[in-house]
Amino acid sequence: MPLPPYIHEKLKNKERYQTVYSKIEGSSAAPTAGLHFTNELIRKIKEKGVEIIEVLLHVGLGTFRPVKEDNILEHKMHSEYIEMSEYNAEKLNKAKSEGRRIIAVGTTSVRVLESACNDEGIILPQKKETNIFIYPSYKFKIVDALITNFHLPESTLIMLVSAFTGYSETMSIYNTAVQEKYRFFSFGDAMYLY
Repeated sequence: MPLPPYIHEKLKNKERYQTVYSKIEGSSAAPTAGLHFTNELIRKIKEKGVEIIEVLLHVGLGTFRPVKEDNILEHKMHSEYIEMSEYNAEKLNKAKSEGRRIIAVGTTSVRVLESACNDEGIILPQKKETNIFIYPSYKFKIVDALITNFHLPESTLIMLVSAFTGYSETMSIYNTAVQEKYRFFSFGDAMYLY
C-alpha cells in the first residue's frame, strides 16, 4: 500500500489509511479528507437531508510531487483516472439547478467534478484520464464548498485551495493552523471552505 512520503511509520491497522466508502481498487493513496468520515457520521449527515453522491478518482503518486518550477504554468500535472456516471451527473446537475450547494469532500473530488463539467457548468458522464491543474485564477464551474485537510507547501493541492479561497485567505488560514498547532497532512485536521 503506497503511503505519502511523510508517513514513516508502518501502520498497525492498514484500514486506518482507507475511507469507509472505498469500493474500487486502483488509487495510489487515500483521499485524506474522506478519512474524517465514519459510517455513523455519514448516516447522521444523510438524516439531515444531505444527499451524498460518490465519484471516482484514482489518486496517482504524482499528487505528492511538489511544484518546483518558478512559473507554475510550466509544471507538468500528473494524470489520474476519473469516472462520473450518468446517474450521478444527473443528480448533481439537478441539485445545482435547484440552487443546492455542491460540497466536495477533498481536492480529489474537486478534480473529478471540475473535470467532468463543461464550460456552461453542466456535469457530463465520463470515464477518462484528467490532468486538470487548478491554481489561482481558476474559475470554479460546479463546486460551491470544500472539505479538505491542510496540505504540503509547494503542492498542487495547496494551489487548488488557494484558487478556491484566494491566496491571502489561504495563507491566513494556514498561519492560524500553525499558531493553533492543527495537525497537517493525511491524518491531520480538516477545514470547511466556502
